[in-house]
Amino acid sequence: MRTNKVTIKDIAKLAGVSIGTVDRVFHNRGEVAQQTRDKILRIAADLGYSNDAVREPRPLKIVAVMPSPDSENTFWNLHRNGIMQQASLTSDCRVDVEILDFSMHDESDFREKAKAAIALNPDGVIYAPVFQDESLEFSVDLDRLNIPYIFVDTILNGTNQISYIGEDAYQSGRVAASIIDFGVSPDKDILMVNIARNIGSMPHLAARNQGFLSYFMDGGRNTGLKISVDIPSADFEAIDSRLQHVLSHNNVGAIWVSNSKGYIVAQYLDKIDRKDVVIVGYDVYEKNIEYLRRNKINFLVAQRPSEQGRRALRAMVDYLAKHKRPMQTDFQRVEVVNAETLRYYFD
Repeated sequence: MRTNKVTIKDIAKLAGVSIGTVDRVFHNRGEVAQQTRDKILRIAADLGYSNDAVREPRPLKIVAVMPSPDSENTFWNLHRNGIMQQASLTSDCRVDVEILDFSMHDESDFREKAKAAIALNPDGVIYAPVFQDESLEFSVDLDRLNIPYIFVDTILNGTNQISYIGEDAYQSGRVAASIIDFGVSPDKDILMVNIARNIGSMPHLAARNQGFLSYFMDGGRNTGLKISVDIPSADFEAIDSRLQHVLSHNNVGAIWVSNSKGYIVAQYLDKIDRKDVVIVGYDVYEKNIEYLRRNKINFLVAQRPSEQGRRALRAMVDYLAKHKRPMQTDFQRVEVVNAETLRYYFD
């Protein structure tokens, strides 16, 4: 027999599966369909492959595919901080984590990083499916290769993720609406501001908007207009061109910003000296905190991205090493933060 020449790669090719799947079978790690497991073991036996050489388990290879943080939005740093913190605390098995960044403004970059993630032959993948179509494609590829994956921040329907860890976006939209409903006069108009290049491709923003509107459809106090304003860029010129007219021609009492860019709207209102508008946004990080402390942002609907990262990695390690399946939908609690409660959020 050609025992010394046979490799895991040879077995994976003949079985039509990924190297990671073969490795999971040999190390009895994670879930593999019984039919696939039997096929891999049969091929290994036919080739005279000995598993003795791999008795010492290699580190679990986990790849995280996450939006790249930039100088204006460091929110996504918090997810990776949580992932790496958990990696350093994991003592029951060795874990090798690699984080691949993609641009939030470029779907093709996400596709490239998804391909790069698969090329690393990971045991598991953690990622934020912020682009709907591209994330569906990535999930199909991971399913085909029997690579388990966990979503953070955004849930994507119609996929086989082993878990989603993050907010209930629809419900968080309702929470934001309820804050505004009791914070402004019932006759005031409300702006729903979406600062994103293509909101239609971002399922979490769409779900927040649906939840926001559903609150008022179900009987909120406010009877004013609900005006949706989509702004494709965070540049001052783009903000000014979309908000100047609507603020001048409507009785606006509140602005809801559907993502983590609330500080940009607060900054704009500060420049045009509008002090009569309530602002509710999302996410507690440096830029938003600055305007929250100055009462330029009134409330933030908060999620805990670092906790999402920690829990996602812990769940993936438990799944791969201990065959422990996590909750498929693991919603975090919805939290509301203002200048007075900010210190307790960090405590």
